[in-house]
Amino acid sequence: MLIKTIPVGQLETNCYVVTDEASLRCAVIDPGDESNTILDYLEDHRLRCEAILLTHGHYDHVGAVAAVAEETGAKVYMNRRDDTGGSDPRLPYSLPAGGAYYDDGDTVEVGALRFEVIATPGHTPGGVSLRCGEALFTGDTLFRGSCGRTDLPGGDMDEELRSLKKLCALPGDYEVYPGHMDPSSLDRERALNYYCRLAVRN
Repeated sequence: MLIKTIPVGQLETNCYVVTDEASLRCAVIDPGDESNTILDYLEDHRLRCEAILLTHGHYDHVGAVAAVAEETGAKVYMNRRDDTGGSDPRLPYSLPAGGAYYDDGDTVEVGALRFEVIATPGHTPGGVSLRCGEALFTGDTLFRGSCGRTDLPGGDMDEELRSLKKLCALPGDYEVYPGHMDPSSLDRERALNYYCRLAVRN
């Protein structure tokens, strides 16, 4: 498994291209902006994008979805609770025809890669994290040393803490790939992240 991080947009959202190196089939996680940058990477490495996986519906994570989907033909996946049909400007993305909703326990397979969906609401009602091998893509739920803000419409701090507790309860350690800023490890966040420690205590 090869993981490429592409920071995109003014908020430097981490878009991830996760590739099965044997088949060159890949998934793109949270293409938030700069579709040309993402598509150039796919083309330069001769990758076949088969799935676009969204951790949540905020504009900085979905801004390039339409362009990437149109160019690659990839199927788009998101949680139903973040699909407002365009009624909420902060959650502006609506699943296109041919896309699919996913929720806790669902899986998406791309080549030999298997992404497991873990529902982690709190930052948004439909936030999810994605587990693939030893990697955990946490969107804006869990950051290195912090967690997602909950003061935006649909945010809920109690839900956020339950989601952090759920992630911390996963067996073993994982490389954590968040929606913004630097990667971390789950063991590090269990030990040093104030919000994770608070969540586990509760």
